[in-house]
Amino acid sequence: MKLMIRKYGDPALRIKGKPVAEVDGRIRELADNMLETMRAANGIGLAAQQVGEALQLTVVDVSAVEDRPSTMAWNGREVNPNDHMPLIILNPRIETGPEKEIASEGCLSFPEISADIERAGWAKVEAQTLDGERVEIEATGLLARALQHEIDHLNGILFIDRMNSAAKASLSSKLKRLQKETQRGLTTSRHLRAVEPAL
Repeated sequence: MKLMIRKYGDPALRIKGKPVAEVDGRIRELADNMLETMRAANGIGLAAQQVGEALQLTVVDVSAVEDRPSTMAWNGREVNPNDHMPLIILNPRIETGPEKEIASEGCLSFPEISADIERAGWAKVEAQTLDGERVEIEATGLLARALQHEIDHLNGILFIDRMNSAAKASLSSKLKRLQKETQRGLTTSRHLRAVEPAL
């Protein structure tokens, strides 16, 4: 089932996710719905906060992007990243390397907004799979960037927080417009719920 993607201005995006204590049917269904939602929106990653769930759960799939390659090691063994897509990870902890790369980044919660963002070129993530397996993922390229972006979301951090001041200033009017539209939509939906007749 496709879920509504929360847009900039929705307070859900700023909430740090709680650890997932147990993988039950609800968590599996949420992960499936997040994958469907991400694919329908042509995204490469989606965090639980972006669908209004304050949980440490994210999905990533970089397999469709051919012009921005990635490398990946799974529990210390070099693998083809596409063989492990989509990635569904819970309760991730991330470590990044010192070398930085600047590349264009967008976000499903910021439609039609992108900017050059500086991120580490290498990332190591320790996380849990839906099967309860503890995994260690090392990544470079687009996968490293996507993991950093999504794990930021899990901690209430948005990609605009990583923009330099010039990029933020140039996008200022677009960001304000998006924020206002989102808040207007939230107010309207709260009002509609308030006036719905009791059944």
